[in-house]
Amino acid sequence: MPAPRADADSARHAPVWLDVRVTPRRAGESPERARIAAALVAHGSGGVIEEEGSTLRGFVPIETDESALRAALREADPDADTAIARAAPIDWSERWRDAVRAHVVGPLTVAPPWLAAASDPARTVVIDPGMAFGTGEHPTTRGAIRLASRVVRGGDSVADLGAGSGVLAIAAAKLGAARVAAIELDADAIGNAEANIARNGVADRVHVIDGDAALLLPLLAPVRVVLANIISSTIVDLLPAIGAALTSDGRAILSGILVEERAGMVARLTGGGWRVADEDLEDAWWSVTIARH
Repeated sequence: MPAPRADADSARHAPVWLDVRVTPRRAGESPERARIAAALVAHGSGGVIEEEGSTLRGFVPIETDESALRAALREADPDADTAIARAAPIDWSERWRDAVRAHVVGPLTVAPPWLAAASDPARTVVIDPGMAFGTGEHPTTRGAIRLASRVVRGGDSVADLGAGSGVLAIAAAKLGAARVAAIELDADAIGNAEANIARNGVADRVHVIDGDAALLLPLLAPVRVVLANIISSTIVDLLPAIGAALTSDGRAILSGILVEERAGMVARLTGGGWRVADEDLEDAWWSVTIARH
């Protein structure tokens, strides 16, 4: 999950990020740690850095409501130590170059440009780390791709909700989808996604659409596959639109859900006329493929 990136010009201006460091009460993987990461992402952090020890670090926009952020972090882990300060501009393109790795995810490899040469271009998703979420560094991205590799068929129409860097939309095209709509609201993410789509040679099949997924999805219907790697509360809000947009044999792949939320999410899905068709677990994160009954 990449952090925000500043260019040389921005370095001459005042800080535009809040630097948030949170040390959970328990070291290692834990529900609290996953909740903290989710809270940082929900408040605008493009990613979460795991520093030495157990500290998690994120960068959120300077205009973020600090009181609301602190409340969310306390809810995630009441005993965590939290420090928030204004961040000086940093050239993240250099800092993150050494931190991002190539990941083999199902039949695909997700890699930054400088590590992609050794892989088959037809099976490689090349993502340049930028402000947008999604480089293959986070379990939610990998879980969604693993599930998509078992769902997406040649010729499919796909909608990626909250596309971020475009990683899932590009993966869908590499898996054989003929038409992919990458829906995104964030202007910075849109530019990053468009660059990544062009870099992967799939611009003829993947198109970025600026707007609200709830409003746009009905206009794109029918689609056979919906991808949504976003926070669980937003997924719940989008379920009616997803259900209405899918073909009769369609599937939705949902990610960004904590393992501890699984039981509640399954109950909500079942009550809404969905069934679990497949699922994926990695660390504290649960990803799921759902279909209509």
